[in-house]
Amino acid sequence: MDVPSLHSEFLSEALPRIRQDARVAGVAITGSIAEGRSDAYSDVDLILVIDDDAYEAVMGERLALIGSWSSLVAGFTGEHVGEPRLIVTLVGPPLLHVDFTFVRASDIAARTDSPEVLWDRDGVLTGALAQQPPTTPSLDLQWVEDRFWIWVHYGATKLGRGELFETMGFLNYLRETVLGPLAARRAGALPRGVRHLETIAPEEARDLRATLCGYDRHEAGQALLAAVDLYRRWSDVGGAVVERRHQAERLALQYLHDVIDQGR
Repeated sequence: MDVPSLHSEFLSEALPRIRQDARVAGVAITGSIAEGRSDAYSDVDLILVIDDDAYEAVMGERLALIGSWSSLVAGFTGEHVGEPRLIVTLVGPPLLHVDFTFVRASDIAARTDSPEVLWDRDGVLTGALAQQPPTTPSLDLQWVEDRFWIWVHYGATKLGRGELFETMGFLNYLRETVLGPLAARRAGALPRGVRHLETIAPEEARDLRATLCGYDRHEAGQALLAAVDLYRRWSDVGGAVVERRHQAERLALQYLHDVIDQGR
């Protein structure tokens, strides 16, 4: 496992301290470090496997525990990404972003990636991971198609009202939710928003630049049209069976063109 020096120093100092807590059954690492593509800007993504009978107590002590394991600067819980088991932190200096996810030993087998075990007290972690393979996240193209043209109409209403900050934010939402995952899918990678897109799908990343805009009504309208064009092109690749919402597409596009024309 090739780890940047700052990250390696953190792990060398924190792991022995974590192991001293008898309630911790194991520690694993995920993300770019486990995948062998980390760099100086990478996070450290740790999974702390906690004995079931001690889990609630540990959950109430998480920030204090992290402070005893590392030079904690700041931290908060991960409800913003739908993961209340997560504590997002900065440790240091020098500053390093470290994510600590606290998982019951009985829940560790249910996962979407393949963590690398750093320490395993009694083989509990290794045994649990061997029980079942990770569930690979996928992009539900029908789910997207059912929503996309409603979203296009929504974006057009923001443009028509002159709410350009809203329009720019909406375009970002489309990149994160639809276009980035579609680009990754074309490149044979996991759909994770626009993460690492410049590396895993450079051609698609270049195409996505057309969906960027400044605080300008004309630019925003052209960016919306570019987003529609990319969705049409990228969602038709791969042979997936999708029931297209042709009427919604026709009406939403006409509405968008009418809004753009009104601004000329």
